[in-house]
Amino acid sequence: MSLTFADPDTGSLPIHLLTPDSVGDWAEAATARARNWIDAQGFAGRFGKTLMLPDENGAPEAVLLGLGTAQDRARKRFALAAGAAGLPAGTYHIESGLDEIDAEVEALGWLLSQYRFDRYADQPLAAALLKAPAGVDAARVEAIAAGEALTRDLINTPTSDMGPDALEAAARSLSEAHGAAIEVTIGDALLEQNFPMIHTVGRASATAPRLIDMRWGEDGPTLTLVGKGVCFDTGGLNIKPGSSMGLMKKDMGGSATVLGLASMIMTLKLPVQLRVLIPAVENSIDGSAFRPQDILTSRKGLTVEINNTDAEGRLVLADALALADEETPDCLISMATLTGAARVAVGPDLAPYFSDDAGFVAALEEGAVQAQDPVWRLPFHAPYESMIEPGIADLDNAPKGGFAGSITAALFLRRFVTDSPRYAHFDIYGWQPTAAPARAKGGIGQGARAVLDALPKLLNL
Repeated sequence: MSLTFADPDTGSLPIHLLTPDSVGDWAEAATARARNWIDAQGFAGRFGKTLMLPDENGAPEAVLLGLGTAQDRARKRFALAAGAAGLPAGTYHIESGLDEIDAEVEALGWLLSQYRFDRYADQPLAAALLKAPAGVDAARVEAIAAGEALTRDLINTPTSDMGPDALEAAARSLSEAHGAAIEVTIGDALLEQNFPMIHTVGRASATAPRLIDMRWGEDGPTLTLVGKGVCFDTGGLNIKPGSSMGLMKKDMGGSATVLGLASMIMTLKLPVQLRVLIPAVENSIDGSAFRPQDILTSRKGLTVEINNTDAEGRLVLADALALADEETPDCLISMATLTGAARVAVGPDLAPYFSDDAGFVAALEEGAVQAQDPVWRLPFHAPYESMIEPGIADLDNAPKGGFAGSITAALFLRRFVTDSPRYAHFDIYGWQPTAAPARAKGGIGQGARAVLDALPKLLNL
């Protein structure tokens, strides 16, 4: 699906963006016919509401689109996207009111409002196309929209068509499109090359586990993205109940998000040396499945007691993070749909992240606001370190007690990053439970746009 702006040479209807406070002034300067129509329809500039103004023959002449109040826009986000959903097919351009909004973010929202997951069934769409607003870098916005669409498509695709092999194929397709190098370690070769926990988690699946390693760029600071690629999670021998297994196709949301972010970075040709690592597995059950109370030895040499086979994501990430850490990148970021505790803490709309680096935090928080991609910082709380130390092994993959589940998972991962100067971990949800402006129900990227906006400050680009 192509989420792009309309041809600038195409004829289009003008859109006037209005707040509740500006409707009166705009109507006062308009024709009597327009004023009467506004009054008759009760248009008041409310968030996402639209009104088509007719000419003297009844044909569409212009559109009024309500921005709502500043508070409305902060709470709901993407006013243009909300308005686009109510417009008939056609081509439009913003005639006035751009000074009230962040034009780049709102233009992106319009493009994302056109997203449909139509791989298996037609998804009717009245294509309301927008010309790139004045002052907006159209190529940048289109690159971000394409990366987000890739993330959504990958998450939305069921595991029957998005197992570890298909996730590899998606990564290869992306690498080929941008001239990136890619290496994939599969099956028993994982043991030979010292990725024992990736192998252990994925060995019970009919599709072999693998580690995807993609590199792009030859100059600039080094950035490594690690994404959890658990393409389906039964829970293993600690099997999930059916109610908890229904959305597990999205358990590769971390990998989908880093691939979407990588797409943005490469399309925009940011001056970085990018590496993407994805441990791609399916946590299944057969006679070779790993068991509770097993003790695994990781790539880093740390031993891990398995107290719950449903806490497998941190195991595969640990081996990938250990590999990433061996090169000490300037910035190392992991993304994963890792814990239910994160959802309990902040709900589905916020992407919690962990970082002890003040520069990273400052740049990310600013980027999140600018991109309207909300994040929330949680602590690497050192006093909880003892909770992940079981006594008979170095680490416990599932501490008992149920407290601070997202924090203890993040602390577990941090044990595998000892040399890299700047590490951050995102515990995302990767799913939009109900449709909202620019966010169709289903898979969604979280944190990627915030990181993209932060990169210039993070890496001095």
